[in-house]
Amino acid sequence: MLETKRLEIIEATDDYIDRIIEMESHPENRDFIWMGTFEEHQSEIRDKNHILWVFRAKKDAKIVGYALARLDWKSERFELRRIVIADKGRGYGEESIKAIIKYAFEEFRANRFWLDTYPDNHVGISLYAKIGLKKEGILRHNYKSSRGYEDQIIYSMLKDEYFKNKKKG
Repeated sequence: MLETKRLEIIEATDDYIDRIIEMESHPENRDFIWMGTFEEHQSEIRDKNHILWVFRAKKDAKIVGYALARLDWKSERFELRRIVIADKGRGYGEESIKAIIKYAFEEFRANRFWLDTYPDNHVGISLYAKIGLKKEGILRHNYKSSRGYEDQIIYSMLKDEYFKNKKKG
């Protein structure tokens, strides 16, 4: 379990999958993420190359978000495949992603943390820049959705950058 000031970030079990799907399919979220089926989420829970977390608020035990990470053990890469915050505007996104980045570099010992996002995810893009992720580039027309072909922007942080920023405080 990861812990922040206001959240417990716990590995998901099958009991949480319906809540995860509910968050994925919410109108405020569904245009920004790929939605998984119940069976796909079950597979992610059981796969040693993935971590599916749920974010539980300490104050009331409410599930306020989730994240899915893919681990590349050989190349020491940590990909944040999805992050969804259901209870928006409270800083849970920043709080949870900082804890996940810390886990990536200090526990998993990643050399590289990365994610992709869509160009119209303005809240996410602002957050990624604020916490020190670097924009690497754009994968043009990389994903076909109900809205058509979409670009994906790649953001990353390297181990050296993480520890340099950590020293600065």
